[in-house]
Amino acid sequence: MVEPYHYVELENCMKRKTIILGVGLLALAAFLGWRFVRPLNIFVVAPAFERPVDTSAAPASLGDLKAESCGECHADFYDEWRTSMHSQAWTDPYFQADWQFDGSQQVCKNCHTPLDRQQEHRVLGFRDDEKWDPILAPNPDFDPDLQHQGVTCAACHLREGRILGPYGSQSDAHPVERISSGNQVCIQCHLVGGERWDTFFRFPPCGTVAEIRTGADEPTTRIGDIQGVDPATLGCVECYMPAVERPLVAGGEPRLTRQHLWRGGHDPEMVRQAVEVGFERMSDKSDRYRLTITNVGAAHYVPTGTPDRHFVLSVRLLDQDGAVLAEEERVLKRTVMWRPFIVDLWDTRLPPGRPRSEEFDFSGAELERAWTAEAVVRYGLVEEARLKRIGYQSEEPTTYEIYRKRLPLGDPRAG
Repeated sequence: MVEPYHYVELENCMKRKTIILGVGLLALAAFLGWRFVRPLNIFVVAPAFERPVDTSAAPASLGDLKAESCGECHADFYDEWRTSMHSQAWTDPYFQADWQFDGSQQVCKNCHTPLDRQQEHRVLGFRDDEKWDPILAPNPDFDPDLQHQGVTCAACHLREGRILGPYGSQSDAHPVERISSGNQVCIQCHLVGGERWDTFFRFPPCGTVAEIRTGADEPTTRIGDIQGVDPATLGCVECYMPAVERPLVAGGEPRLTRQHLWRGGHDPEMVRQAVEVGFERMSDKSDRYRLTITNVGAAHYVPTGTPDRHFVLSVRLLDQDGAVLAEEERVLKRTVMWRPFIVDLWDTRLPPGRPRSEEFDFSGAELERAWTAEAVVRYGLVEEARLKRIGYQSEEPTTYEIYRKRLPLGDPRAG
């Protein structure tokens, strides 16, 4: 028989365990709640882009650093730059809406307006080790017109008071220091890491270099594994800046140069060149179809960069008049869980060189009236859900068609 004081001791022990469990659950709930409302830092601020480019030692011959000043001598390069997304890196209305929705982080300016004269504030230091909380002071050299030029000429060609280029020169206009590979400039903004205790995704947004470096079969990547990459092996300028024979300046000697275009996801023709699409009926008597899409033109995933970008694969059956009888869609995209921790859930984008096939199976009375099967592939720059969340209404289309093919099925009445 258990003595009464043993019952009291047992009851007190149960109460203590209940209290400890309750406190633990409350602490866990508070922690997870904080993770849902805290500011979201989704990548590591690498030394290459923790501060804007210092222009204090810029050669006097560069003047105000504006692109049109460079264009006085380098007219072809200037005309190409004006058509690029680099020239709109700051003024692009979607970027502005998205950036402000996410708290207008200063670090974003270091890639979208890389020069110190393009920023309203100087970065004096940081309040945190992760360098997301800069100490700022008014910038007396701020030039709002220069800011609106986004990734302008000096953003790529000026470092530590030196003008960089593929050819060295002691020109009277300004000396040029030769760089071994133009890709080393690309790395400044596109080598983004995610080596944090609370992130569990393969590639941070804009981590294009990591996608090239690790390849499609690597399960994870660490920023330390790719910091030492040889820029010459990446192929950035080789793809995004096509080679052309022409003078560097008007009246100069023609030589191999590169077009300053940087066409990417905003350019339908560039995306069409990156992929190969095939569409077939699986047999003459089948109502099943196969659509195969392969990344044949990019060393990184397609799409790359922001996870909002995606492909929509659609197959539909049409009647004699072209009306849609039945339709199925598949979306190829990267799906990331952002809170309470950053986790890659799944990724159906196109790795380099590997085909992805999707099968579409139709059934129902509509088939009796089907004359044609049609496949359409569209590229999406941003998802509608994201546009609604940030309250942005785009004046330009955010999706465009890159492929369309029809397969005649014959007169259904003939069967």
